[in-house]
Amino acid sequence: MDSVELIHGEEAHRNWLTRPITYQMGNIGSEVSRALKWDAKGNKARADKAIDRALELFDFTIEANVRNHARLAEILMAREEFCDYFFGGNSFHTEPDKMQRYYDGFVMMEQLR
Repeated sequence: MDSVELIHGEEAHRNWLTRPITYQMGNIGSEVSRALKWDAKGNKARADKAIDRALELFDFTIEANVRNHARLAEILMAREEFCDYFFGGNSFHTEPDKMQRYYDGFVMMEQLR
């Protein structure tokens, strides 16, 4: 079976696994922000690329935190909300600005580290 080509590359993947959760979630937030921005502007191609990058970073983050069950639960909930917003008809009634504020909190925590 062929391996899947990573958007961010193998080296980024290996590095990601050693980074703190604030770094990981803050960077996911950057892609979430791009996806929300391009979606609001109606640019589906750019929104889709940002969504793909965000999902890859979510997957990296899940892998990096698989043994921390409390943290893993939060990551999985955040991923589910993100996917529901873009693919599931927004059944959670997520507001883009509130989703963005969630990730902004991780950026602030990373800056204080």
